[in-house]
Amino acid sequence: MDQRKRRDENLPYIADEQVAQEMKITKRRMQQFNTHDWSDYEGLQKLARTLLGKAGKNCTLTPPFYCDYGTHTEVGDNFFANYNCVILDVAKVTIGDNVFFAPNVAVYTAGHPVHPEMRNTAYEYGMPVTIGSNVWVGGNVVITPGVTIGDNTVIGAGSVVTKDIPSGVVAAGNPCRVLRKITEEDKKYYFKKLEFDEEALLDIQRMQTEQK
Repeated sequence: MDQRKRRDENLPYIADEQVAQEMKITKRRMQQFNTHDWSDYEGLQKLARTLLGKAGKNCTLTPPFYCDYGTHTEVGDNFFANYNCVILDVAKVTIGDNVFFAPNVAVYTAGHPVHPEMRNTAYEYGMPVTIGSNVWVGGNVVITPGVTIGDNTVIGAGSVVTKDIPSGVVAAGNPCRVLRKITEEDKKYYFKKLEFDEEALLDIQRMQTEQK
């Protein structure tokens, strides 16, 4: 079994010349994306589609953006990644619809053995990461290999996500843990205990009606 196949089957593998050649293609595309005119939003969206394995409607990557392969990452509709997003997609990264990444979010599928003797053999691994729909990931969050985050969840800024997080919760911390469930009461507020004003609520109602 060659090293690329071992990698893609989530087995320990060595990043040999064939693996390196795949990454070189990505690095060229990444350089083209990151050096493109940052004010050309339409052009950046088109270039983003050359980087990612699959992208839904309205996929926005804000440069600079970094990844290992890109082709191992799939995002749904209305994906937004702010500045300095890093996706080390040795293994598959699957992201749902309406997902927002704040600045400096890092998604790591790549890892190395804990024992130094085994780590120094150059064997490494990738474990898939899955993020559901309607998820907001705060700034400076790190998501580690093998993690799944459920739908409709918020991950607080600065969190290190080392274990699965369920749907419909606010979670934060290092290591990240569930703080509370998201409830209907949360609809009233836009920040902490600040409530949406009447003008904003009417605008939201209009938008929701148009979407039906």
